[in-house]
Amino acid sequence: MSTETSALDFVVTPAAHRMAPEDRQRLLADPGFGRLFTEHMVRIDWNRDRGWHGAELRPYSPLQLDPAVSVLHYAQAVFEGLKAFRQPDGGISAFRPDSHAARFRRSARRLALPELPESIFIEAIDRLMSIDGEWVPSAPEHSLYLRPFMFASEVGLGVRPSSKVTFLLIGSPSGSYFPSGVKPVTVWLSEDFSRAAPGGTGEAKTGGNYAGGLLAQAQAAEQGCDQVVWLDSQEHRWVEEMGGMNLCFVFGSGQKARLMTPALTGTLLPGITRDALLKLAVDLGYQAEEGRISTEEWRAGCADGSLTEVFACGTAAVITPVGSVKSARGSWTVGDGKPGEVTMRLRQSLVDIQRGAAPDPHEWMHPVGRIA
Repeated sequence: MSTETSALDFVVTPAAHRMAPEDRQRLLADPGFGRLFTEHMVRIDWNRDRGWHGAELRPYSPLQLDPAVSVLHYAQAVFEGLKAFRQPDGGISAFRPDSHAARFRRSARRLALPELPESIFIEAIDRLMSIDGEWVPSAPEHSLYLRPFMFASEVGLGVRPSSKVTFLLIGSPSGSYFPSGVKPVTVWLSEDFSRAAPGGTGEAKTGGNYAGGLLAQAQAAEQGCDQVVWLDSQEHRWVEEMGGMNLCFVFGSGQKARLMTPALTGTLLPGITRDALLKLAVDLGYQAEEGRISTEEWRAGCADGSLTEVFACGTAAVITPVGSVKSARGSWTVGDGKPGEVTMRLRQSLVDIQRGAAPDPHEWMHPVGRIA
C-alpha cells in the first residue's frame, strides 16, 4: 500500500470555528448512519486541459451548481464507501483504502470519467483525517464512514463524457447500519425488477444502480421484508446480491463448513468486504469458493439442512445474517432463523482486525492522518 504523497499541492483552509469537544462527544454518542458529518472535506477538480488540479482541504459546506451541470441530467458519477476505525492505542486506521481506490478507478472507467490515481485517493483520506481525526468514534460498532465521490461538473446539455469533473471526500461518524443491530433480516426475492444486466453498469459503484433499486426495495417492504434480493436479469432464477450488499451461503457446519458466494460475472459489485471474507474463511479453516446458486437450490438446501447459514456483507453493515426468505412462490427459513456460528465467527474475526484487536496478516489496515 502506497503512503507516498502525490504531485498535487493541497491548499489547507481550516474551519474558522471548530466544535467544542464536549459537543462533539455528545453527537458521537448516537451518530446514527449517514446523518452526521465532520467539519471538513476534500475537493479536487479535473478538466481535459489540466488534468487533476486545485486540490484543497476546506470546511464542509454546500455546493453551488449550475442547473445545467451534466451530472444532474445524465448521472455521470461514481462513489466509494469505506471505514476508518479507532485503534487501541488511540490511532486511526482505514480498512483497505487501496482496494477501494482501485475499484473507484474501475467504476470511473466504466462511467467514462477520469481515473483518480490511488496515491491521491489515499492522500485525500490522510488529509481529511489529519484535521478531523477527533470525529472517529471509539464505541463498539461505531466508525467513521468515508465517502469519496466524483461527478460530471461541465455545464451543458450535450450527451457526452464531461470535460470537467469534481472529486469530493466527506466523512460521516456512524453507528450500526441497521438500528436493530446484528439481527437476521427477512428478504424478498425480486422477480419483477433487475438490478443489472450483462454489459451494463452492475460492477460499477454508481448512483444509478441504487436509484434503480429503490422501487424493488419498496416492494420488499410492502411484503414485510427488510431487504430485496436481486436475481439474474434473464431467468430471474440465479441469486446475485442483496440490496447493495454481496450474499454468502454456508453449507455444512463446524470446521467442515463451506462458504460460497456468487461469482463476479460483470453484473455484481466486487465487494471489498466480500473479498476479505473469502480470505478470512480460509484463514479460519473453512473451504471458500465462488460459484452460483438458484432460488430452487436455496430453498431445497434449507429444507434438507445442507444449507445452514446465509448472510450479506458490505462496508456499511459488515455482515448481516439472513433469517428467512419470501417470494411470490412461497417462503422458507434459513437454518433456525438465528445468526449462524460461521457467520458470527467471520464477523468477529473481521471486526477484530479492523479495530486492532487481532493481528492483520493481510496488511489491510492503513494508519491514516499522517502527512509527510
